[in-house]
Amino acid sequence: MATLYDVLIIGGGMVGASLAHALTGTGLRIGVVEAHALDATRQPSYDDRVIALAWGSRRILDGMGVWSAIAPEAEPIRHIHISERGHFGFAHLDAEEERVEALGYVVAARDLGQALLAGLDSAERVDLLCPAQLHAFTLEPDRVRVEVREGDAARSLETRLMVAADGGDSVVRRLLGIPVQEWSYGQTAIISNVTPERPHEGIAFERFTDTGPLAMLPMTEGRCSLVWTARDAQVEEIMGWDDGHFLAQLQDRFGYRLGRLLKTGRRVAYPLKRLRVKAQVRRRVVLIGNAAHAVHPVSGQGFNLGIRDVAALADLLAEAARKRADPGAAALLGRYAEWRRGDQRIVAAITDTLARVFTNPLPPVRWARDCGLLGLDLCPPLKHRTARRFMGLNGQLPRLARGLPVA
Repeated sequence: MATLYDVLIIGGGMVGASLAHALTGTGLRIGVVEAHALDATRQPSYDDRVIALAWGSRRILDGMGVWSAIAPEAEPIRHIHISERGHFGFAHLDAEEERVEALGYVVAARDLGQALLAGLDSAERVDLLCPAQLHAFTLEPDRVRVEVREGDAARSLETRLMVAADGGDSVVRRLLGIPVQEWSYGQTAIISNVTPERPHEGIAFERFTDTGPLAMLPMTEGRCSLVWTARDAQVEEIMGWDDGHFLAQLQDRFGYRLGRLLKTGRRVAYPLKRLRVKAQVRRRVVLIGNAAHAVHPVSGQGFNLGIRDVAALADLLAEAARKRADPGAAALLGRYAEWRRGDQRIVAAITDTLARVFTNPLPPVRWARDCGLLGLDLCPPLKHRTARRFMGLNGQLPRLARGLPVA
């Protein structure tokens, strides 16, 4: 007999593990299929990168009951300084003005992963199938029949709802034949940690340059997380520089707001693209996180968008569990898609526009950018709306996004 789940999550990375954590205690039987051993030191999405968590994402993690484990390793973002290299425009966002403890937090992906995975292996009605790989599935009116491979052995599963949280190269999406809109920005994000001479004082810097945005995010131990967007053709050269030359070039682009840049860590490069699926739901299947959308990292919205997917879906599934309703019903999946459509489109449009407009060299566009930044800084209502958008506080908020558990 095949094991029957209420919800089978394909992918145990940050988004998949978040959903499993959010649904514990709802009474639903949950399965998680992950190709790697579910260990924060091995799972690829729990790597050396840092995640910029919006204030709204912190509330979601609080509602899940995991924020207390993350907080000691999280550095608050109390101010955001936005500027363009070589131009007069600038803007500031401030946590005190928004009446919140922080606009967001910076946390290592590995620390976030450890907090999300803690307790899942012993959670009631949660099965971790790791390492295991999705091999095939069949959609039926009342369930999805799934075959996974655990080493050389095949295993049959059934689920009333299958959730694809298996990332940008989603196997579920490919097997379903869901078309995607995908294009490259011709840019690569170079990630590293940098130690500056002066304390960062909780300030996150977003500096637009001719090759793309350059972000310096506050980290623990006085460090900053660097996201340097370069053109693809420049990446091999930049990655080949020794640390001294790398710091000198970074200093030239960033300036001396934090004094001299003293030390840099290991560099990693990630090509940047935008991805959007034509359909997020099929019969008894829903795509969430990077399986459904990928956006430019400007303003750090990627994981925040994914965890808002989790919060909305968990809200609907918990409601279905209370009513003893079908978690894979077409009406429920339709409600989810409608709920998330606006936020996903707006964030994709904003990040895409910022990435394109701030690399346009035409003088009228540069002048308009500078005036736009100054206008934002001088208009409190506009600044407030912008801050709430990037903190993830717009629209209909599910229970988790209000800091409340779904169960």
